[in-house]
Amino acid sequence: TIYTYENELVRQKLDTLVTDEEIENYYDANQQNFLLKDNIVQIQYVKLPLKSKVAGQIKKLLRSGSTDDQARLAELCEKNASDFFLDNENWLLFNDVLKQVPIKTYNQEEYLQNHRDVEYQDSTHVYFVKFRDFKIKESVSPMNFERQRIRDIILNKRKIDLITRMQDDLFSQAQKKNDLEIY
Repeated sequence: TIYTYENELVRQKLDTLVTDEEIENYYDANQQNFLLKDNIVQIQYVKLPLKSKVAGQIKKLLRSGSTDDQARLAELCEKNASDFFLDNENWLLFNDVLKQVPIKTYNQEEYLQNHRDVEYQDSTHVYFVKFRDFKIKESVSPMNFERQRIRDIILNKRKIDLITRMQDDLFSQAQKKNDLEIY
């Protein structure tokens, strides 16, 4: 079918390399299209068994900003934590964090504005959470949170442009050969 043929041509001819500069330029030109629908956070968190002997050490290391302490923290978490997230770069949906950590809040925005280092405990675990940064819904989403979405938008635009050019070329070739029938 024409659809299959067109898709194969697009697959072969589409330039799928999207540079960081292209992503940044698109983001800068279209920030109004990247308003958050949910609250997002940058956090580090550790979930330990309630009787863990390294809880105090982990709590102290989590609050430290030094590279050496972060390496030691990762090492301790690998050996002792039930669950942990130590990424300093990526953003998470706050609602996803709430599924992992038993934070009780009725007003997420107020909670995020008033909490940086928190500790929770349930019947089996202790949770340490360090909120590094947050963005409230309706604010402009950070570029690194939108990077994949922007890449997909750029590729889709290229695909549409490529299909349009291929159709225009076919039409022009048919016109030159007088292979057109107008109904």
